Amino acid sequence: MKVKFCGAARQVTGSAHLITLDDGFKILLDCGLYQGNDDEMEDFNSTWKFNPNEINCVILSHSHIDHCGRLPKLIKDGYKGPIYSTHATRSLCAIMLLDSAFIQERDAAYWNKKHKNKKKYREPLYDKNHVKTTMDRFISYGYGRTFEIYPDVKATFRDAGHILGSASVHMRIKDKNGDEIKVGFSGDIGRPNRPILRDPQIMDPVDYLICESTYGDKEHGAAPMEVEKLLRIIHETCAVKKGKLIIPAFSVGRTQEIVYIMDQLETAGRLPRIPVYVDSPLAVNATTIFGSHPECYDAELSSYILKDPNPFGFGNLTYIKEVNQSKRLNNSDKPCIIVSASGMANAGRVKHHIFNNIENPRTTILIVGYCAPGTPGAALRDGVDELKLYGVKKKVKAEVATMDSFSAHADRSEMHEFISNQRKQVKKIFLVHGEIERQESFRKYLGERGFHGMVDIPELGDEVRLY
Repeated sequence: MKVKFCGAARQVTGSAHLITLDDGFKILLDCGLYQGNDDEMEDFNSTWKFNPNEINCVILSHSHIDHCGRLPKLIKDGYKGPIYSTHATRSLCAIMLLDSAFIQERDAAYWNKKHKNKKKYREPLYDKNHVKTTMDRFISYGYGRTFEIYPDVKATFRDAGHILGSASVHMRIKDKNGDEIKVGFSGDIGRPNRPILRDPQIMDPVDYLICESTYGDKEHGAAPMEVEKLLRIIHETCAVKKGKLIIPAFSVGRTQEIVYIMDQLETAGRLPRIPVYVDSPLAVNATTIFGSHPECYDAELSSYILKDPNPFGFGNLTYIKEVNQSKRLNNSDKPCIIVSASGMANAGRVKHHIFNNIENPRTTILIVGYCAPGTPGAALRDGVDELKLYGVKKKVKAEVATMDSFSAHADRSEMHEFISNQRKQVKKIFLVHGEIERQESFRKYLGERGFHGMVDIPELGDEVRLY
């Protein structure tokens, strides 16, 4: 049995890991889109480290585009097998992949228009018809239910606590000698004591573990601190400076978490009477899906909805779908809060909001999650004085604030806690979904806590025999 690292190897996006059994049966764990501007990754999304026709099944950890975003491309290029996921992941993929297809088509049309005199033509990675075919391939299961994907190969999803429907994958595989090999894939590990979702469920012990490492060198702030900091930023920006608070946030997960926290504050009478806008059609649709999957809720939210049946809506909150409504926000100089996608500010309506407000010192741009290198969000986090948006250089006069405590990714100690029960059995841990500097730090951290000599950091395209 072998594993080949076909994405998110020394990178944070583009998750894809290929398990090949002794008889040639091939299992693809995730099929994600690369998101970033690294020149070395320019062709990643349009090419494969394997033959799509040879893949027998896909097991999907969750619906973030960097984990599912190339599934329609896989279908387009010849894949004919099933896609296994949780119920909520399937529901979210239905809207996430359609949104991604729209972006692929729009970007290709823009590129072709720009290069029409150079006789160049670019096809979109996929279109909405490929998404329809993709959704027909989904087979979904609940958490904790073991299902067979191949004779002598069984898999189980456990709640990863990262976003709605996210899961770790535990596989039991019998080799040609009848011995059972256990292989685990962490997916993206969530954080304990977060709003909305249950805490990550510990994975059963495995022999080999593919583990994320996004924040392998960091410790996040505590949850109570983030609420007070958010209130302070809202007060200083909207009440004192009479400006706009712009929050780039992923449409799935982060947006709902921020809205839920503000809903609780409004219920408690602590949220200032300021208009709040969620400006993302995808976020609006995703929030509806959140309401359809209470099986993923934690005990706090399950209790909260007994007194507030709509935890994602309150008096001053407006969900925006229409483009004209979004444009009117840019023309208004009234104080407000705008939560808009994308979370890295590299696409979507939030990029327009930043473009129109970045030179206003009354504006605050609040970064609440990971931003890949090369994205506008990462540049703002790094404290640049100038930012190029839509080909125009803009001075950064707005205040830029960050709140990593909102991250849906576990920090260093939380990841260690998640895998600590693996210490006695695991033979090898492969760190993926992280930048190399953070991975090196995390490997050292784990080595000092009983995993010495067990941790590898594969490169893109590396193939390793597991036994």
